[in-house]
Amino acid sequence: MVPAGIGDSVEGVHAVRAALAAGRVDKLLVDRRRRDDVDDMIGTSGVPFEFVDDIRAHARTEVPQGFVARCRPIATVSLEEAIGLTDPPALMVLDHVEDPHNLGAVARSARAAGVPSIVVGGRRSAPIGAVAFKAAAGALEQVRVCIVNSIPDGVARLKRAGVWTVGLSAHASDSLFGLPLLTEPVAVIAGAEGKGLSRLVEERVDVRASIPMTSGAESLNVSVASALAMFEIGRARGNL
Repeated sequence: MVPAGIGDSVEGVHAVRAALAAGRVDKLLVDRRRRDDVDDMIGTSGVPFEFVDDIRAHARTEVPQGFVARCRPIATVSLEEAIGLTDPPALMVLDHVEDPHNLGAVARSARAAGVPSIVVGGRRSAPIGAVAFKAAAGALEQVRVCIVNSIPDGVARLKRAGVWTVGLSAHASDSLFGLPLLTEPVAVIAGAEGKGLSRLVEERVDVRASIPMTSGAESLNVSVASALAMFEIGRARGNL
């Protein structure tokens, strides 16, 4: 079942500042050792806060940096809504990426590269919680998230909607750099950490493309590969 929203609890200085700026924080928990920083954090927002002896007891990440914000969730978007966020559409799809740090890093790169949405699966995918929001450093306040039941089905739906699907594969003969399809309605799909694209996704994408690397180099981390792909979309479209 698709959740009603994401980001009900946010931790870390950058993520909390972004949630406050978005106006969705209901209450801020502050470690007593950071009491001198409360006014700077809250500003004129008027958000109620409470000092606690050990913020880690209220946190879901290992290093909350003294702040935990209880928030109104951000609504996710449908695949159709995600497609319509840019003209031509540009989406980043994560196929069974299970590390929330990677998901947050992808969102951060998406914000920087001008890709407005990421698509993830409802199963065997990283939870979009406090860890992902902290890694995103505020980007998940602006980058929209679409959760689909199945990534292979999502790829099929994208194709029916007239969106080209490009799967990142280290073994593909076509290079991602300079790929003409990136100026068209496009979704780039990155596979799971250490595994790459799942079989069904690899079979269904329109094109497989690789990121050129020097001979003998190891495969790239999924967040790095996704970042390169999104910045290449921006470069190809003249947006950067």
